[in-house]
Amino acid sequence: MRRSVWATVAVVVLGAVGASRASAQETGTPIFKAPYRSFDRHEFGVSFSDPGSGVAYALEGFYRYGWRQFDLSVRGGWAHLNDGAGTRYLIGADARTQVLHYSQSFPLDGAVTLGLGANVGDGSDAYLIPFGISLGRRFDVEGSHITFVPYVHPVIVPTFGNGNSDLQFALGLGVDLRFSQNIAVRVSGGLGDIEGVGISLAYVR
Repeated sequence: MRRSVWATVAVVVLGAVGASRASAQETGTPIFKAPYRSFDRHEFGVSFSDPGSGVAYALEGFYRYGWRQFDLSVRGGWAHLNDGAGTRYLIGADARTQVLHYSQSFPLDGAVTLGLGANVGDGSDAYLIPFGISLGRRFDVEGSHITFVPYVHPVIVPTFGNGNSDLQFALGLGVDLRFSQNIAVRVSGGLGDIEGVGISLAYVR
């Protein structure tokens, strides 16, 4: 089982390194995921990102909740295009479940992620189905409520729209910061077919 997981990671990472076009995850923005949730019951918040490639900025709201060994989320918002080219509307959903736990023989936690989303409006419509594995580790700051989780999140993104289909790859890099029992800040960026940077602010319960 561990060998098959590492084979999957290797394929995704190699694809990400070889890619060069710009796209994104389930809504077309560079918002990636740590290997586990930072909440007990649910969270909600807002993401602001600069996806690059002709997009001035994107603004999205999101809600995520836990269900058994999974956590599920929905998000929606819009992206403002450069040079008055118009607006694109973003909607998506995703699921995450932890499949690896750190130990003396394996130093990272890992989770499988799967999403589904649409990026439509002015310009070409795109429908995305990102699949990936997030690898990272949680660290606690002694004597405080602060925790941080650096991670990598390689993804494969089948993309459809306007009669065309494509298979895209990307490597997400990020860190999740939790400053108190209820406030979390997340910063991420992408290489390969996902470009740009994003920041999210979440209220967690």
